[in-house]
Amino acid sequence: MAEPIKVANVGDIEDEEAIVVDGDTNGTGEDIAVFFSDGNYYALNDICTHETAQLSDGWIEGDEVECPLHSAKFCLSTGAAKCLPASQPAKTHKVELRGDEVWLYPGTPVDGAVLGAQ
Repeated sequence: MAEPIKVANVGDIEDEEAIVVDGDTNGTGEDIAVFFSDGNYYALNDICTHETAQLSDGWIEGDEVECPLHSAKFCLSTGAAKCLPASQPAKTHKVELRGDEVWLYPGTPVDGAVLGAQ
């Protein structure tokens, strides 16, 4: 697991949007998308588990993101695949607020994450 890194300040990520922290920066070798929706921050590996597409380019609503390529949906809080064509969960990463700063813990799954992708 990589060391935690500051990825944004509160307000830097607009509601129902995401930023990408590249794999070299986050230390995992895989791009991680940090999402903000309904006042919460979430982080998933950026690549859809069904086919190569960036989840950060998908549609975010509540605690779900829809892949822009084939409309697979993933739960932002657990990584669970919510509908076909995705059947494998997305890998989650812990996100923490420290005052007005958003910190990412690359490689540290969130409590309650769906097993299989972790």
